[in-house]
Amino acid sequence: MSQDKPSPLFPIPVSNLVPNTPEFENTPQITPTGFREYDARWLFPTEINLSGIQALGFGLGNVLHELTDNPSLVVGHDYRSYSQSIKLALITGLMTAGAKVHDIGLALSPTAYFAQYELDVPGVAMVTASHNENGWTGVKMGANRPLTFGPEEMTKLRDIVLNGTGVSRDGGSYVFVPDMAERYMADLTKRSAFKRKIKAVLACGNGTAGVFATKTLSALGIETVDLHCEPDFTFPNHNPNPEDMEMLHSLSAKVKETGADIGFAFDGDGDRCGVVDNQGREIFADKMGVLVARDLAAKHPNAKFVADVKSTGLFMTDPVLNELGAETVYWKTGHSYMKRHTVETGAMAGFEKSGHFFFNQPLGYGYDDGINSAIQVCHLLTNHNKKMSEIINELPKTYQSPTMAPFCKDEEKYKVVEEMIKKVEDLKKQNIKIDNQSITEVLTVNGVRFSLTDGSWGLIRASSNKPSLVVVTESPTSNERKKNIFNFIDKLQESEHIPFFNNCRYIINEFCKNVYHKEFISFMEIN
Repeated sequence: MSQDKPSPLFPIPVSNLVPNTPEFENTPQITPTGFREYDARWLFPTEINLSGIQALGFGLGNVLHELTDNPSLVVGHDYRSYSQSIKLALITGLMTAGAKVHDIGLALSPTAYFAQYELDVPGVAMVTASHNENGWTGVKMGANRPLTFGPEEMTKLRDIVLNGTGVSRDGGSYVFVPDMAERYMADLTKRSAFKRKIKAVLACGNGTAGVFATKTLSALGIETVDLHCEPDFTFPNHNPNPEDMEMLHSLSAKVKETGADIGFAFDGDGDRCGVVDNQGREIFADKMGVLVARDLAAKHPNAKFVADVKSTGLFMTDPVLNELGAETVYWKTGHSYMKRHTVETGAMAGFEKSGHFFFNQPLGYGYDDGINSAIQVCHLLTNHNKKMSEIINELPKTYQSPTMAPFCKDEEKYKVVEEMIKKVEDLKKQNIKIDNQSITEVLTVNGVRFSLTDGSWGLIRASSNKPSLVVVTESPTSNERKKNIFNFIDKLQESEHIPFFNNCRYIINEFCKNVYHKEFISFMEIN
């Protein structure tokens, strides 16, 4: 094969093809919008076909050659009916580019990340659509463990793939690793078992986590109750999404029915974990993160943590964390951003509101792992020897909105946020008060998060994976103040003419009426 010419095996992709046509069978189809800020996701086969997946693998192989002297990577796939076919098409493209492929078969995303260390391989390509509905596919990629691609790498990949500028290389190879699942679970269970008896309901939404979660936690001495743990790529009950209220409701009912101490919900590729207490109340992941941070800070004084900008203000204001000398910085939402910042700053752990938790050594390797997150929560239960409901009730009360996502076109959303940043910064300079509270801090690392005198805050940012803004508000004072902060944001955006903000008014009004926030909105992972 030529080493200095684009490969004729992969013509330049096109964005619109019709299935069941000769063109569809001979030409790579790739919709450009599938390249996101830190991963890639498409509807299959309407937005990408198998030839397009080949071209994607070819481009990824070329990126690996640019980023590392060792173009080797781990490749795995989730349980969706078409994922194995997509993985094999991806592999042919990778090998054409001269990449060395280590295929670990059916896997969770954290299994693939672990395999990078276990096999001493720098790269990863995990075929998964995570919590998305059937019909979606995607790839989570990285070239430098435990990090995954960010915007710079994704832009490089997109340009190579869409422009057909990849180079064919000799040296591609393939090996199948048959026992990585067992090696991954053995690593998670190598620590001593829990001394306290814990009964946990495990909800897997019929996703891939069902293959791993029960075996792993049972090996640690936890009594497990399975809920939709049989893998079924049709997702007959609900999507495996620990932020989806349908999933949390079924988990809550099972916890109360069985008298379990706790309930865990895992997403489709096992890198996120949701928690329900012994009373069946969901604990939002950012609040769970504060509890885990408390537990870790008690053992490691002056510990450092990272939280995403959507997360509760308690990381800053919690008296227990402050007394223990813990330091938390807020960072960009998105598992790739959070993972990178947690690793590069040497923080003990990172917590994202969507349920991605990142633990550095000695608790983990820096990547997000839902099963490891569940293990750390069980350690918290053991250390406190209290019911989960008692532990969560020890947190200072805050009033937090759901994650609201008013529609805003992809080509407009970042400009809108830039204008919002300017407006908030000007209001701070003018000492304009919000509900009689001064703006004390303006954080612009990811949109604009402004904090008030009493610890209340509001956030406006652009979603990284959907045509929308992201709006969150929280107050330690009252529901009314939380609502008033939203009203302030609402007025702030009026001149920007954002469609469907009215829907957010309905959401915030309804949310304020319900203490436990259970009945009225189905959350998606809005990043």
